[in-house]
Amino acid sequence: MAGGIRERHGDDLAENHEINVTPFIDVMLVLLIIFMVAAPLATVDVNVDLPASSAQPAQRPDEPLYLTVKEDLGLNLGNDPVQREQLAATLDRVTESDKETRIFLRADKAIEYGQFMEVMNLLRDAGYLKIALVGLETLSGAAPSASAEQGATAAAPASGESQ
Repeated sequence: MAGGIRERHGDDLAENHEINVTPFIDVMLVLLIIFMVAAPLATVDVNVDLPASSAQPAQRPDEPLYLTVKEDLGLNLGNDPVQREQLAATLDRVTESDKETRIFLRADKAIEYGQFMEVMNLLRDAGYLKIALVGLETLSGAAPSASAEQGATAAAPASGESQ
C-alpha cells in the first residue's frame, strides 16, 4: 500500500510498518560489483592438471638422522663432526648401509646455495636419495626469533624433498 491515501486524525503521525528495501538493494549491488571485480584477482592464472595420489603419508622415523652444514662449512652427522671425505663411509656405518634411510639436511642460512648443493651431491653420490630439507616453522609474515633459531633440533622438515 505504498501509494494509499491515509486518513489522519490530528497531529499524530501514523506508524509506517512497511520496510524500505531501497538502501538494502543499493548496498547489495555495490557488493556484487566489488566481488565481480575482485574475484578474478584472487585466482591463480597458471593452469596445471594435477595428478591424484593415493599414497599414504610416510611415517616419521623414531630416530631421525640429521646432517648439519655449519656456517664454517663443517658437517655434523647427528651431534658428531664428520669430514666430507668420510661422509659416505660414516653414513653407511650409521644406517647399516640402508640407502632408503631419509636424511634430514639442515644448513645455516649464511651458507651459499652452491655449497649447499655440494653437500646434496655428496649424499647423492653416496647413494642416499631420500633427502628432507629442514627449516624453522614460522607464522606467515613473522620472522623467527633468536631463541627459535638456536633450537634448530625442534625444527620440522620442510615440504620439499629430493627423491
